[in-house]
Amino acid sequence: MSIEIKLLNESESIDFAREMACLVEKNGDFKDGLMVYLYGDLGAGKSFFSRAFVQYFIPGQKVKSPTYTIVESYNYSINTIHHLDLYRLCDPEELEYLAIRDLLKKNYVALIEWPQKGAPILPKADVELEFVYQDEGRKVVVKGVSDKGRLLEQQIMATN
Repeated sequence: MSIEIKLLNESESIDFAREMACLVEKNGDFKDGLMVYLYGDLGAGKSFFSRAFVQYFIPGQKVKSPTYTIVESYNYSINTIHHLDLYRLCDPEELEYLAIRDLLKKNYVALIEWPQKGAPILPKADVELEFVYQDEGRKVVVKGVSDKGRLLEQQIMATN
């Protein structure tokens, strides 16, 4: 199952990211880790979502796209938000050189753009977000994949 949410402008996109961040915090999803796969064409809103998600926890934090660095990590309390952009990844094995397994141990949320480029090295998604151009704005399709992800999907559906 999945749900679709229309995001007509930047403000609605920020609200969606903040809503999801709030639910992640409320559910305690950092504790055992949460894998969020972000799909969509270039410019569809994946990095914009990630920036707003991080800034929910760390207001005013400068959040840059990890297009060239591949990973940027942001510490929040005892938790870490890892933002990965795998667009420039040539081979999934490159993730091993980045010590991906060490990054994804505990107390984290991983926001992963272009996750298909990291298969099969990446852990499986808990929730998948697909950003799609639609008329003047965007839509995001939210799909819970694990039990944790399905709960998040249900909570998002209840608030929209």
